[in-house]
Formats: sequence, C-alpha cells, structure tokens
Amino acid sequence: MATKATTQKMAKPAGKATAKTAAKTAGKTAVKAASKTTAKTVTKTSRKTSLQTSAATPRGDDRQAQLLGIACRLFSERGFNGTSLRDIAEEAKVTKAALYYHFPNKESLFAKIVLESLEALVNQVKDACAEFDTPEAKVKAFMVTTAENYQHNREAWIASSNAFRTHGDSPSKSKAVALRDEYEKLLRGFIRDGIDSGHFRNVDPAMAGRVLLAAVNSMSRWHNPKGKLTPPLVVDQFVDIVLHGLLD
Repeated sequence: MATKATTQKMAKPAGKATAKTAAKTAGKTAVKAASKTTAKTVTKTSRKTSLQTSAATPRGDDRQAQLLGIACRLFSERGFNGTSLRDIAEEAKVTKAALYYHFPNKESLFAKIVLESLEALVNQVKDACAEFDTPEAKVKAFMVTTAENYQHNREAWIASSNAFRTHGDSPSKSKAVALRDEYEKLLRGFIRDGIDSGHFRNVDPAMAGRVLLAAVNSMSRWHNPKGKLTPPLVVDQFVDIVLHGLLD
C-alpha cells in the first residue's frame, strides 16, 4: 500500500505540486507575519481602548451608577430572570420608590446594561480593526479587543449575556439582536476576506467565527481573573492556535 501511494503521489505533475507548496508556504508566512505585527500592537490597543461602559462607570449620577453596579453583579450571579427589582433595592439599601425613580422596570435596566455594553463593544472593535490592513491582523485585533472588553467589564459582560439569553421579545431585545448581528458580521467579514485573498482555507466563515467567539464566551466559566494570564493573553493564544493550527 505504501508503494502504491508513493507511486501515485510521484505521478503528479511537478509544476502543480511546486505551485501548491509555494502558495501554502506563502500563506503561512503571511499569517505568521500578520500575527507578529498584531501581537506587537496589543499593548498599544490596550492603552487606547479603556473599555468601561456606562453600565459600570458613574456619569455624574453616583446613585444610578451604584444601582447599575449592583444590578450587574446580581444579574451575573443569579441571572436576569432570577433577580427582581426588590432584590436590587434591598442590596442598595434604598426604597423601591427610589429605585423606580432611576429604573421604573427591568426593561429599562436591560436597555441600559445590555444595549450600551453592546454599543461600546461594536464601536471598540471597529476602531481597533480600522488600524490594520490584512484579514489576519483584523481578526486578531477584533478578538483581542473583545477580550479587553471582557476584562474591564467582567460583571457587565456576564450580566449582559445572561439578560440577552433569557429576556423575552421587546424593543430593547430587538435592538440588542441587531447589535449582536452587526458585531458577528464584522468578524465573519474579516474571515471571508482572508478566504478570498487566499490566506485562509475555504471554510465556513460563520462556523469559524463561532469557534473564535467561543473562546471569550466560555471564559467566565473557567478563567480566574486573578490568574497569571489576562483575558487578552488567553485569547491571543486561542487565535494563534486557530490561525496556525497544531500541525508543525
């Protein structure tokens, strides 16, 4: 069997094999070069994108910021449906009337936390990716910036994810879905550009995007915020593995 396979392999035209090998080598070289370039700019991106959304940052209203912080923590711990306005009021040691002054219902909290978090994320990845030219560098910048968002807004990220999954249909949920779709389409577009330019294999861009995003979405279940590796460093390794594979 080995002799037959070898014979068939040697029977291929040398020119075709050489061209294929050269294209494959060139593609790997381009990916590695882009990865090195992007890796050097991770620190620059980190300084440039202080990803604090209004869901976690006071904006002149200390009481509202306090309530948002408590809501994010409870939503991340108990889930959106498992947290009532009474729970938030009791945790904040305020009356329900005082809470209603800022947030009359959970829908208003959903809009404040989820929509503003998603808007900040979309804007940040757009700005970060605009600094790069190649699909490989854009994919890496997209993912590292997303990881920085998670790092700086961990409770808001988890709270938003819980609320997004469990909240029923509403105008705010529709807006959140549109923002989510815009965010994911950006990544799929960069992957598709890489396929069209010959730097990536011909894979399903949507599936490849899900594989990459799973690295961040699953992080809250296993990553230790006090560990040695920060979320951006973890995701940088994930992306490197996806782009370069495990084969030497």
